[in-house]
Amino acid sequence: MERLRLSRGFDSVAYGVNLDDQGDFRPGQQAARQHGVAAPLLEAGLSKAEIRELAHAAGLRVWDKPASACLSSRVEYGRAVTPQILAVIEQGEDALRALGFRQFRVRHHGEIVRVEIASSEMPGALTPAMAAEFTRVFKALGFKYVTLDLEGFRSGSMNAVLPLGALRSARP
Repeated sequence: MERLRLSRGFDSVAYGVNLDDQGDFRPGQQAARQHGVAAPLLEAGLSKAEIRELAHAAGLRVWDKPASACLSSRVEYGRAVTPQILAVIEQGEDALRALGFRQFRVRHHGEIVRVEIASSEMPGALTPAMAAEFTRVFKALGFKYVTLDLEGFRSGSMNAVLPLGALRSARP
């Protein structure tokens, strides 16, 4: 991104981290700080709800779009994040969207995919026909095992395996 910024003559690179994103371990935020990436929404002290309200008032059609963290946050810790892995995650999430789901995550655990679906949408995911469709989609993407996380969608679920000390020391 830095090369692109320089080639286009921009003063900085910015991203959409906001006040509500500060309560969890987010390696991408640490990387952004190290590289001097601007965080205007955070600097303005805006929460997700306030950003949605402002976007709605401005007539932006994406004002109620579900949150969508960086694709690399879907890769298990310790596994290299490669363009191929990110493409598989993106294709899996595109497939879930095409199946009518709105809030979800595809979590990449090597040979295992862990699909998280919002609890409000879980009844649609828990049918034999949808299980067969999930299996078809994710095996075609190269996974050997396809799992549906019965706890449903939740931000930061990859952090469950981290020791508490790592979570505390990573906070800004």
